[in-house]
Amino acid sequence: MFRIVLDANIFVSAILSPSGVPAQVLNAWHEGFCELVISSSIIEEIRRVLNYPKLSKIHKKSAKEIDLFLEDLEILCFVAPEKSSLSISDDPSDDKYIIAALEGEAKFLITGDNDLLKIQEYEGIKIITPREFLIEFEMIRNKK
Repeated sequence: MFRIVLDANIFVSAILSPSGVPAQVLNAWHEGFCELVISSSIIEEIRRVLNYPKLSKIHKKSAKEIDLFLEDLEILCFVAPEKSSLSISDDPSDDKYIIAALEGEAKFLITGDNDLLKIQEYEGIKIITPREFLIEFEMIRNKK
């Protein structure tokens, strides 16, 4: 089984559009085909974004529901310790994803963020879009 890291916006997109491509990426994890790596910094970013008033009106989840969702993630995922510090991305706030991927020994970092996507690969971690991941995932699944 391989590990993946998801950008906070992938989680948010999956919640906002349960049948979209980001939701399909989460389904691969839900179905047990891969393990999800997360960190405290990623969880806090997901919380912050989901609590934006504009998004809250769309997803209609209470702060308590969001907290429960994030607590479940902490229980069900590999939580990276965030002991490393790196400066790789043009946007320093994105480095937390690369750190989580390194510490969690992830094979993929899945994002829609252009600053991360232009890196393409870092120390064996492929940095790809959700759609690219689904293509890779199908190839991996078909090899079994």
